[in-house]
Amino acid sequence: MTLSRSGRVAGLAASLLMAAACSTSQVVPGSPEPAVPTPAGLEKFYNQALQWTGCDTFGGDQGSRFPVDSQCAHVTVPIDYAKPDGGTAQIAISRIKASGKKVGSLLFNPGGPGQAGLWMAAQGQDTPLSQRFDRIGFDPRGVGASVPAIACLTGQEWDAERAEPPKDGSPAGVASAEDENKQFAAHCAERTGDEFLEHVGTREVVQDMDVIRAVLGDQKLTYVGYSYGTRLGYSYAERFPDRVRAMVLDGAVDPDSDPVAESVQQAAGFQKAFDAYATDCATKPDCPLGPDPAQAVTRFHALLAPLWDHPVPTKDGRGLSFGDAVTGVQNTLYAEDNWNVLSAGLAQVANGSGDLLLKLADLYNGRRNDGSYDNSQDAFLAIHCVDDPAVKDRQAVDKQDAEYRKVAPFLDDGHGGDQAPLELCAFWPVPNSATPHKVSVPGLTRTVVISTTQDPATPYQAGVNLAQQLGAALITNKGTRHTVFLSGGVACVDNAVFDYLTDLREPPNGLTCG
Repeated sequence: MTLSRSGRVAGLAASLLMAAACSTSQVVPGSPEPAVPTPAGLEKFYNQALQWTGCDTFGGDQGSRFPVDSQCAHVTVPIDYAKPDGGTAQIAISRIKASGKKVGSLLFNPGGPGQAGLWMAAQGQDTPLSQRFDRIGFDPRGVGASVPAIACLTGQEWDAERAEPPKDGSPAGVASAEDENKQFAAHCAERTGDEFLEHVGTREVVQDMDVIRAVLGDQKLTYVGYSYGTRLGYSYAERFPDRVRAMVLDGAVDPDSDPVAESVQQAAGFQKAFDAYATDCATKPDCPLGPDPAQAVTRFHALLAPLWDHPVPTKDGRGLSFGDAVTGVQNTLYAEDNWNVLSAGLAQVANGSGDLLLKLADLYNGRRNDGSYDNSQDAFLAIHCVDDPAVKDRQAVDKQDAEYRKVAPFLDDGHGGDQAPLELCAFWPVPNSATPHKVSVPGLTRTVVISTTQDPATPYQAGVNLAQQLGAALITNKGTRHTVFLSGGVACVDNAVFDYLTDLREPPNGLTCG
């Protein structure tokens, strides 16, 4: 599958630091809002009572992140909101109650798409957020502990998929790649079911978010979304503009970017992150890419190219394939905190071992130690294909592939050809439910967008564009990382957002941090 994820990946060495505030007071909270009417026909969903319990049976892979005071529940929603008397789904949510005078609930989403988010109730521990809000995490429909689950490949099938070398650009390679994409799409339809598969996208998730808002007793939504979670945020604002209290969108997805351009822009972002890493690495005597940043791409290819035909041995016997090596490298480029891990992984490959990069690839792909997988990759691909129009124009796909290799030479495997395969979504069995467009939400309450100058996954300009379209306050963070609030140790950002979320005090115009 030739798609790349722009979800939020926490830094491997990230720490949470708090310091003095750098925001100013501009807006005074208004009086309590009138009750929001319940949509006709959906009363049983909006008025349901939740049964809170411990999270030990909900968390799965997230369980170790839950503090002892966390609670979990399932929220029932219709699979198809146009057929509320039809089948239902269960959305898993988590809660840690406010420790002080409560403002309301604060809903988090980590991105992806397809990332489980129950663990995010623990975000902002020992900050003003934990004092003033019930912090809420949720696994979007089809993901994690929510049921039914999106299911495409088994663990063994994913292992086999990852072990194969990528297909080359020969006619036979293109045909083989497209055949694999067709088989993957067929597995998703068979194992998930067409009806549910058609309703796993952003269109439905934002309506689920409104049900969550209602059953938690909030008249308006307070929300923090990262990466793809920004799409959930602005889509919620479009659908329910009168129900937004406060919204923070960090690492924005550009709503008006077509899929081809977005792919190329993301590749360029990762190249910038790689170049920044190479420059820093070159200052260290043991840099695996050598002392000259200008030769870093060449050295990188020399290290990884042999893996195409001969995976590097690993202790578990699977070996490090070329594809997994690239995935492991990209996983470290989401934040500069991880550069030392990248150097260690490349040094291992140079010494004939692939354990560290394989571990990083397993982390990205959701593989557990027992060989099973969470469904984050299945969900990412399914949601992406439902959300966005498929690119079926072969000339556009060929141009995309050529531009991708040009703007990101470190990701050019050297096996391109005159043609490129159609991606998975071209063979998807159900229609997409959204198209790129400019966002227009007249009268929307003031929101906040955070954009990082050298974000490898979501370009800085995407945040600028989204802020302009929403009429939002823009916080610029200087750095090389993907998303920053509560994870980047940038107190200037964190405290400005604390003031906004708790007291609706806007950041100063043009606030720049880092």
